[in-house]
Amino acid sequence: MRIAQLAPIAESVPPKLYGGTERVVSWLTEELVASGHDVTLFASADSVTSAALVPVWPHAVRLSRPRPDPNAVHAVLLELLASMASRFDVIHCHVDWLHLPLLRRLGVPFLTTLHGRLDLPFIAPTVRSFPDAPFVSISDSQRLPLPELNWLGTVYHGMPPDTLAPSLETDGSLAFLGRIAPEKGPDAAIRWAQAAGRRLRIAAKVPRGENRYFKERLEPLLDGDDVEFVGEVDERGKQTFLAQAAALLFPIDWPEPFGLVMIEAMACGTPAIAMRRGSVPEIIDDGVTGFVVDSEEEALAAIGRLHMLDRARVRAGFERRFSARRMAEEYVGLYRRLAERRVPATDASPASGLRSASA
Repeated sequence: MRIAQLAPIAESVPPKLYGGTERVVSWLTEELVASGHDVTLFASADSVTSAALVPVWPHAVRLSRPRPDPNAVHAVLLELLASMASRFDVIHCHVDWLHLPLLRRLGVPFLTTLHGRLDLPFIAPTVRSFPDAPFVSISDSQRLPLPELNWLGTVYHGMPPDTLAPSLETDGSLAFLGRIAPEKGPDAAIRWAQAAGRRLRIAAKVPRGENRYFKERLEPLLDGDDVEFVGEVDERGKQTFLAQAAALLFPIDWPEPFGLVMIEAMACGTPAIAMRRGSVPEIIDDGVTGFVVDSEEEALAAIGRLHMLDRARVRAGFERRFSARRMAEEYVGLYRRLAERRVPATDASPASGLRSASA
């Protein structure tokens, strides 16, 4: 099939550091190419892919200095997409709502994977404007606030099995990986680790809007020994960080749509201890790949039971449920369903700026 992948421009594909959506888009794109599909990726020019790359902007927006106006970047993205849309059998979008007014009018089959939370007050009136637009959820829990959407299905994220290697040995420490925000629970992770008498290492992005929270609530607790903050980590650093940990702590206090870090930990053989919020009960096989808990007391008890989990079984659970191949196959099934309903496109303008990139 001729497939377009429309990625956010905030990060490169794959991202240099933090960036869950862009990482998933990369895994999906590479698996589709490996399966013999003709794939075009719309992303920042510093992306790395074996697909044909449409370089929307010279650099990913978040790490650009000075940072460009996002509206300008998105205008370029939509112009390139409009000029090329008729080339594709299906267009797969990962940019929330931005593309909907355009693609509903171009006659090319498309679908949108929603990667964020859907319980925010502005979302319901937004989606009512697009009642026929097809969407994919990344967990069944994610779609609960908006059951009226035109849901095609739920497709769990997947990653290549060789991205992260399992380790059967740990140093006994606990890990927190993600971004610093109150709903992610880094302060709770510190409490859990201290109460359990375990060392905690925190690898996380500090968004600009969370600097005050970090300085007031977390920084006073960082001693560099029992609680260590290591900042953002790249893929190589993530391997060491997760593989050496006895468990990943995931003390979220929000409706997590998926929680990519949980399957990244599983790939390393590292179980997760996570609060029962959002997607958590769907992702963790309780008592096998980790523990799903309802309170801090249960979390402490779970830390004490980590020796009961088999890290080889944790890795096997990842391979069985969260591979990139499984994810790609499920999406191709959805692509084919949409392509069968194709309406002839009206836009056949030539495009410029198409190139391939493999390094």
